[in-house]
Amino acid sequence: MLHIIKLSVGVRDIDHLREVQAERLATRGRLFHRTRMTPRRRDEILDGGSIYWVINGSLLARQRILDIVDDTRDDGTPCTALILDPEVVPLAGRPTRPFQGWRYLDPEDAPPDMPDLGAIAGLDRLPAAMRQELRALCLL
Repeated sequence: MLHIIKLSVGVRDIDHLREVQAERLATRGRLFHRTRMTPRRRDEILDGGSIYWVINGSLLARQRILDIVDDTRDDGTPCTALILDPEVVPLAGRPTRPFQGWRYLDPEDAPPDMPDLGAIAGLDRLPAAMRQELRALCLL
């Protein structure tokens, strides 16, 4: 298994990522992320891999990659589409430096999923921005 890490440009927090993707799913009928480069390690990624989203400088969310297919952009340029599971899984955040494109992420280097906030007394009542700040500081 292998993951991909990618910057989520223009997204403020996990809730905003969910909103943007719900809108895309409703208009496109499927959820995907287009990329210029095709992952050479496709089979490893499709063996349970996810795309890990960097939001405001921290790894904060992931989505399973269901398939990797050839695609075409609206202007006719060939590209690759990563077909994504609509479920956005919050992570126990980890600060990450900016980079271009996407990178492979080994499973042992991936941050763990965030525990269910309902299981931690009162944490689910904190504002989303405060939870994000606490995650970015690796306090959650």
